[in-house]
Amino acid sequence: MNITINASFLPHTDPEAALAFYRDILGFEVRLDVGQGTMRWLTVGPTGQPDTSIVLTPPAVDPGITADERRTIAEMMAKGTYAGILLATRDLDGTFDRLQASGVEVVQEPTEQPYGLRDCAVRDPSGNMVRIQELR
Repeated sequence: MNITINASFLPHTDPEAALAFYRDILGFEVRLDVGQGTMRWLTVGPTGQPDTSIVLTPPAVDPGITADERRTIAEMMAKGTYAGILLATRDLDGTFDRLQASGVEVVQEPTEQPYGLRDCAVRDPSGNMVRIQELR
């Protein structure tokens, strides 16, 4: 069996802010932009890796979700505990410097973790945790 990861989903609360972060700051290419207003589904991914994407979706749009569940999701997103993604780079310090200079919310500066990886953490404009580890 040969299975790969094609896409991962993250919620967004503002499609323009999401594009500014993932496209303009991280340098991902926009592959799809479907919908209008705040009801936009954006597919972005790293240049040169067409088979790996992040789908940025409006949160809690499933009709089966209750109003209480929507409130809980919004609260968790605001705290940065609802969703996250792990990215990787060979230049963690340069990437972190660029992120910090852009004004993103820094959660953790580059740190050598006790489990053997060096990484940092920021939040995207919707509150999602974005950890970036250093490839060695």
